[in-house]
Amino acid sequence: MSASNTSATMARALPAQSRSWLRDLAGIAVILVSAIVGYFLFPNNLAQLTRIIAIMQFFLSLDLVTGYCGVATLGHAALFGAGAYAAGIAAAHFGVTEPLTMIAIGAAGGALAGLVSGVVILRGHGLAQLVLSIAVIHLSHEAANKASAYTGGSDGLSGIAPDPILGLFAFDLWGRTAYVLGIILLIIVFVLLRILVRSPFGMLCRGIRQDPIRISAMGASVKATLIKMYVISGAVAGIGGAFNAVSTQVVGLDSLSFTNSAEALVMLVLGGAGTLYGAFIGTIVFIGVEDFVSAANPFHWLTIVGALLIAVVLFAPKGLYGTAAALVERYRKGSK
Repeated sequence: MSASNTSATMARALPAQSRSWLRDLAGIAVILVSAIVGYFLFPNNLAQLTRIIAIMQFFLSLDLVTGYCGVATLGHAALFGAGAYAAGIAAAHFGVTEPLTMIAIGAAGGALAGLVSGVVILRGHGLAQLVLSIAVIHLSHEAANKASAYTGGSDGLSGIAPDPILGLFAFDLWGRTAYVLGIILLIIVFVLLRILVRSPFGMLCRGIRQDPIRISAMGASVKATLIKMYVISGAVAGIGGAFNAVSTQVVGLDSLSFTNSAEALVMLVLGGAGTLYGAFIGTIVFIGVEDFVSAANPFHWLTIVGALLIAVVLFAPKGLYGTAAALVERYRKGSK
């Protein structure tokens, strides 16, 4: 390749890379602005906003394996629940009550659950893979229920009393400390994942989603790559689960429910898979519509949510964020 061609290629790559970083900075700014607005608009409902933050982290972990790797799963709540129970058990039974340490333990628990479930789920393909993921979540739920000496079973795990963060910021009844901690964790996780998906490893995962046979023919190990991503995804889900345990100070079997996995997949469809940004839009839209519609019509709200999902699939198949991004890109190309 000549020097002029190399320079031209680098000139095209640099603006694209700059746009990507600018988009990430814009995403961080939106998170911060939304957090500040939410804090002042809903000062008495910070617990709900904190729950949304935990779900967003769970959503981000699901996007890694489904959006970027193309692995169909309905058992991802097993990773979220593993992180929640790991942090809760460490606090309630072993006296580990430092919040950041609890979150680190939750990340390790989620990563371990990601490794085990990834090895099992990736043994199948297509429909068999989906069935295996359902089996994983049901087995996890039953295991937590049977191990009631540690998990509390159907009564839930209580007695979680986290210390003040860094010995300075105690968890208050209004949930302000938990809310700020959640925003900080969300930004850190989001930045690290944006770096990950742009890395050669992230590009390899995208290649596996599009054509695993070609990637295998190039000499890369498809299964090993997917398991690595499953472990990373488990760590992210574990952080979300541990944060939920720290903020609510209780862990229930609902954290390992099939419903959580199914709702996360619905949010993925709403927001847009393979973008990470869709995590924020999908979570806010789904929970916002769920709360509003269920309050207005508690008997038929699922019908309205289902109609919304059908409309998004038919008219915005890439999800709300993915479709909006595609329209902006088309407008940009058309204006040149």
